[in-house]
Amino acid sequence: MNFHYPNGRRYVPAAKSTKTIKAEKKWSYSNRGMTLEEDINETNEFYLEHGIASIHKKPTPVQIVQVDYPKRSAAVIKEAYFKQASTTDYNGVYKGKYIDFEAKETQNTTSFPLKNFHEHQVKHMEKVLAQKGICFVILRFSATEEVYFLEAHYLLSYWNRMKDGGRKSITKAEIESHGHHIPLGFQPRIDYIKIIDYLYNLN
Repeated sequence: MNFHYPNGRRYVPAAKSTKTIKAEKKWSYSNRGMTLEEDINETNEFYLEHGIASIHKKPTPVQIVQVDYPKRSAAVIKEAYFKQASTTDYNGVYKGKYIDFEAKETQNTTSFPLKNFHEHQVKHMEKVLAQKGICFVILRFSATEEVYFLEAHYLLSYWNRMKDGGRKSITKAEIESHGHHIPLGFQPRIDYIKIIDYLYNLN
């Protein structure tokens, strides 16, 4: 089956060699080189299993464009396109509060490019904040394995600064000043609930 991105480019999954898989098993948890998405998914699974919170990644919307019917009782999808999501990646409930956030990472070491976000995601965050939901972004500097929790209203201010002709990124200093560093752990891996408890007095 062929999958395509919204721009029409074909999606090709990265192949993993047997050697790589064997090597990964020898690594400690802190050195597994997991993506931010994988780390957050494992964190959310930990929260769910321990009855802490129910937060999930929204499935990527897919548009099916070609289907074959080799049998009357069976259908085979031959071609599909990933559609651009209209909201953020994660949402759920924690202690009766609606939680909504986006997770992004960059190889940059001194700033976080705002081009990593989309206009529709920013508008969605504005709507969540207007309804008193807890909304934020989790940012990771991949080169240094540093993870930060940044409340959405700060992201919106930097976004508006860019729209007004200002810089097209958030400086590392600004993130350190207004954000909250999340040290990498074992279980959970990225414990962002601790930051929510601190900011919103949910203890």
